[in-house]
Amino acid sequence: MDLNAHIDRFESRLAELEAALGDPTVFSDQKKSQELSREYNRVKGLVELGRTYKRTGEELKENQEILEIESSDSELGQMAQEEVKRLTESQEAATLALRAGILPPDPTDSRDTIVEIRAGAGGSESALFAADLYRMFTRYAERQGWKIELMDTSHSDLGGYKEVVFTVKGEDVFKRLKYESGVHRVQRVPVTEAQGRVHTSTTTVAVLPEAEEVDIEIKPDDIEVSVCRASGPGGQGVNTTDSAVQIQHKESGLIVRCADGRSQQQNKIKAMTVLRSRLLERKIAEEAAKYAAQRKAQVGTGERNERIRTYNFPQNRVTDHRIELTLYNLPALMEGDLDSVIEPLMADDIEHRLAEANL
Repeated sequence: MDLNAHIDRFESRLAELEAALGDPTVFSDQKKSQELSREYNRVKGLVELGRTYKRTGEELKENQEILEIESSDSELGQMAQEEVKRLTESQEAATLALRAGILPPDPTDSRDTIVEIRAGAGGSESALFAADLYRMFTRYAERQGWKIELMDTSHSDLGGYKEVVFTVKGEDVFKRLKYESGVHRVQRVPVTEAQGRVHTSTTTVAVLPEAEEVDIEIKPDDIEVSVCRASGPGGQGVNTTDSAVQIQHKESGLIVRCADGRSQQQNKIKAMTVLRSRLLERKIAEEAAKYAAQRKAQVGTGERNERIRTYNFPQNRVTDHRIELTLYNLPALMEGDLDSVIEPLMADDIEHRLAEANL
């Protein structure tokens, strides 16, 4: 694909947006001005990427020409080799971002995100792995400069979580985390295993774009709200007031509980946010299902119930089954190095979407 034509198109569009935002009358329509501002920021980033892409391409060509006439053992040749490696990596990253920019933006990509981790098959070992996944996402969020806010937890008797729900806030959170939605399988020797045998357990991760009231309208008559005392590992303020809130959505049967906040009002607001997000996810999944027949390798919420990844601790191996990617960096991954998996998933998703759009 020739990206130069698309880069020129981004620059033309940026000039149009600058002219539009320079007109004071555009701000009389708040919704329109917000949309234009969002598009301006997105296109401006793509223009900067395009300039980096072109500049890197020129520098890469220059260093490759040096390698053609210089020995790789010479000081100049070694410097050129290092530059070629660095510039190639930079060019590949810019290419991926520009190819993604050609596609219409997904409005949910920029949303804050709710992540729900639940223990599955495997009993206490599954709950322990749920805690490991929560730690992995926490470490990844720290690397990205995102903020995590815990919403609800249900602890297992032997440690770990039966369920943990949290919000991730930051830039492009759903854009990256949506690929984590699905069944995560772990193969390792549990701490409770006396014979040293490897067990297989599963944990489910649901990744939901945070919904706003304009996305999903919930009327008071649509829900049933009940309160109860919060439960937890102990400490001041626990089990002293009826602060936990449970909301049931009558039509769908969905039940949401939030107990992390200190007040009923706090927990009700959080629970309503989770409920809207789950209902929005259903809506998105229904729309995605329309296109499922056109895609063999559906990525994201459309096939959430399928096993997506295996973590094999004895072999230091992680395998993502959607793109048949196998890496031997399991300790680093569990410490939050998720980009080594997410970047290839994003690239694969972009390729499918470009093919569908005949681009």
